[in-house]
Amino acid sequence: MGLRINDTIPNLTVETDLGSFDLHDWIGDSWAILFSHPKDFTPVCTTEFGAVAQLAGEWEKRGTKVIGVSVDGVEDHKKWKGDIEKVGGANPGFPIIADDGLEVSKAFDMLPAEAYMPDGRTPNDSATVRSVFIIGPDKQLKLSMTYPMNVGRNFAEVLRALDGLQTAAGKGVATPANWNVGDDVVIPAAVSDADAKEKFGEFETVLPYLRMTNLGS
Repeated sequence: MGLRINDTIPNLTVETDLGSFDLHDWIGDSWAILFSHPKDFTPVCTTEFGAVAQLAGEWEKRGTKVIGVSVDGVEDHKKWKGDIEKVGGANPGFPIIADDGLEVSKAFDMLPAEAYMPDGRTPNDSATVRSVFIIGPDKQLKLSMTYPMNVGRNFAEVLRALDGLQTAAGKGVATPANWNVGDDVVIPAAVSDADAKEKFGEFETVLPYLRMTNLGS
């Protein structure tokens, strides 16, 4: 059985270009996002890590740490960061896990247990190592998204999803389709009308099972 929503992530000791640490200790009381990549010095992944670097202020604003994973070693990661900064125009100050032993890729169910990296491998050998994992301060997996190698990740959507998760967790609500910060939210069905009135004030009953309210600024 692979890693599922609300599972506690494995507390692996990882080696990165910024040192070694336990994942749980590194997360601490923060939210965290783990971005995985099948190989260093690959075109789409380089643009993605550049985008992550550009968003350093947005991650900080949301109390969120970011960490990369790539199935190569520390020295390659250090060299690759020069390319990432050149493409993204921002310093990639986040750590990148050296997963050349595939421990993280297997523990997070991105590769089967019997997977290995052959000599002269290409990114196709680890193509499924292209996921985004959003992890809560409780060390539980809150959201995962997996992409093919030929489609770059949309980091506006990653930010939107993170905002939705943090709003849901902090306010006891759910978010509807295409929600953005400031839009109306969904009152959970488990909350009675009386309790909803007390907690949220005014709300709209769109359907017997769909009630919307606005949390304000």
